[in-house]
Amino acid sequence: MSNLLYEGSEWDFETIEKVYDACEKIAVEELNLNLYKNQIEIISSEQMLDAYASSGLPVYYKHWSFGKHFMSEERQYKSGQRGLAYEIVINSDPCINYLMEENSITTQTLVIAHAAFGHNHFFKNNYLFKEWTDATHIIDYLLFARNYIAECEEKYGPALVEKVLDSCHAISRHGVNKYHRPDKLNTAEEAEKQSEREEYIRQQYDILWSTLPDAALKKKKEQKSSELQQPEENILYFLEKNSPILEPWQRELLRITRKISQYFYPQYQTKVMNEGWACFTHFYIMNRLFDKGLVSAGAMLEFLPMHTNVVYQPTFDNQNFSGFNPYYLGFEMFRDIKRICEEPTDEDREWFPDIAGSDWLETCLSAVENYRDESFIKQFLSPTLMRKMGLFLVNNNTSQKEHYEVTAIHNGSGYKEIRNALAKQHDIATMIPDIQVSDVDFQESRKLTLKHTMSDGKELTNELEKVAEHIKRLWGYQVEIQSRYEKPGKLRTLKYATSDTPQLTIE
Repeated sequence: MSNLLYEGSEWDFETIEKVYDACEKIAVEELNLNLYKNQIEIISSEQMLDAYASSGLPVYYKHWSFGKHFMSEERQYKSGQRGLAYEIVINSDPCINYLMEENSITTQTLVIAHAAFGHNHFFKNNYLFKEWTDATHIIDYLLFARNYIAECEEKYGPALVEKVLDSCHAISRHGVNKYHRPDKLNTAEEAEKQSEREEYIRQQYDILWSTLPDAALKKKKEQKSSELQQPEENILYFLEKNSPILEPWQRELLRITRKISQYFYPQYQTKVMNEGWACFTHFYIMNRLFDKGLVSAGAMLEFLPMHTNVVYQPTFDNQNFSGFNPYYLGFEMFRDIKRICEEPTDEDREWFPDIAGSDWLETCLSAVENYRDESFIKQFLSPTLMRKMGLFLVNNNTSQKEHYEVTAIHNGSGYKEIRNALAKQHDIATMIPDIQVSDVDFQESRKLTLKHTMSDGKELTNELEKVAEHIKRLWGYQVEIQSRYEKPGKLRTLKYATSDTPQLTIE
């Protein structure tokens, strides 16, 4: 009698349940995964496109940019220029997993192993997600945000609401707390807090100020106009609390945007690890299902090309090359950790004395829990994997020279330089420019000054003017962005200041 979970490509909900139970048994008993409860949702290709357009979130407020994104994705999908993701998974409790109804049962098995167990475990156990996101309340908060923004559109008109949201989205990555833990979401209290904030502001302007004697009023204004005590990294938070022109409901839109941006903050820093661990998990589970006789050789022949396509890494001279595929890099690193633990070479023992010959599963689970992409690469990228990937370091700061200069090759010092350079590419300071509010004149001109701290010589892009105009829209007065960088023999400051005629000046 056959022990196969399924035969052929068709599926039904009973088969999905059998597959899920089999995958769960391997995930929990063999991989020791610690999981949120899973919620499996079957959706159509159009619903998958819709989820793409709204950043993969199941409930989101309306905005024109989501519709534009949807139309672009739909056009490319229907013309055959690109396919759809096999799944979308939400960092929530329970963990929501979207499976596309057009998938075959083997694809559904792959998706369940990848998302419901690989991503689920990563979301629940990685320190960044535990400290910086609130999986329990995110769906309720998204519902609150959608309803609140819909009410604002009814009261104040869609055009004005979209105008504020446009500016919020433009600087959303500068609306997160990078160095201290944010408050946990509690949607039950959110509406009440929002009402309290509006009432407080109303009292400040309508009652308190009118009853203060002249001397006290003058003192209060002097306190308000005092200089900024310290730089503020969270630009959206600063604007929400201090903008002279925003109405209470507009401040709430800024708050909603930065709360959702905070939810995505860990995902910027763990793309390689998160996708790599999910790929490692689905690869392990699928092979164990085959070893147990639960899936057929035909199913594995269908699975392997899908897996290969996911982790495919084009070479640098390939026309499709656009950098490192995070799926490939993460998957290969977790596989390499397993190799180092099980079959270490003398080189591995020299480079990784703490993990060479140790328990591979314990080492992998510890890495998932305690690292982000930058530190993960610095800690675990081995010379063996660098040779396999054919990595070398090229100096691209030689625009005046005819040829590039290879600065690190496969030797002792070269491996370290290559590893550090690759890790640097995944540093949050490299991905998101460090721009902070450095000065503000509350009393007279109300000019807002922001300073950009350059990382590794990386200058701001040509989008600076547009971004400054969005900040000005929320602040209401002149905004200046300063970026200091060194050139041979000279220290220069690039300034952009909003005015009737935007212009760039160099001091």
